[in-house]
Amino acid sequence: MKIGILQTGLAPAELAARTGEYPEMFADLLKGHGFEFEAWAVVNGDFPPGAEAAEGWLITGSRHGAYEDLPWIPPLEALIRDIVAAERPLVGVCFGHQIIAQALGGRVEKFARGWSIGPTAYDLDGRTVTLNAWHQDQVTALPPGAKVIGHSDFCANAALLYPGRAISVQPHPEYDDAFIQGLIDHRGRGVVPDDQLAQAEAALGAPLDRAEIGQRFAHFFKTKEFA
Repeated sequence: MKIGILQTGLAPAELAARTGEYPEMFADLLKGHGFEFEAWAVVNGDFPPGAEAAEGWLITGSRHGAYEDLPWIPPLEALIRDIVAAERPLVGVCFGHQIIAQALGGRVEKFARGWSIGPTAYDLDGRTVTLNAWHQDQVTALPPGAKVIGHSDFCANAALLYPGRAISVQPHPEYDDAFIQGLIDHRGRGVVPDDQLAQAEAALGAPLDRAEIGQRFAHFFKTKEFA
């Protein structure tokens, strides 16, 4: 099965030397399931010819906001709607989670309560999972047909299911602790409050449920069912 990865942001160069860019990180998260991958850096204006270019699709995170006036966002939203109409399974993470919701009629905003950083506990369909977060924006109004399947004390719409069409999550299952530390060092200082960065650093080392979410994504790609 071919998974098309729509890259909507660039990893800090200091971190990409170790992890690769976001498409490589997701390929690593999904390894062992028989997928092949092709990536398009839509953030640089590189788009696939259409929804038929892959059997399943994944949209990465980004430092950009879904609501920003950027030339690649409207065609990305149109592609999302085409993918959904073509019934190709779609997965979104962080910005990907937000842009899917926005493209399908929801709303994304810069959250008034600020940032969520580092290891964070979520209720995912009745089970507590811990994943690394790095976001200030949130989905604040659901699009038609979306079902909330995950939340935290800070993020009410942390995971959404569009039955038979898409699944999306606000946290980052592709981020390990070293990547979060790198973001703190290279993107967090002077942007996120220092006390919050310190709390996130202190929490690093908590067991993460990254592999479980990778399994859930793989299952959705193969069956279009959440399990």
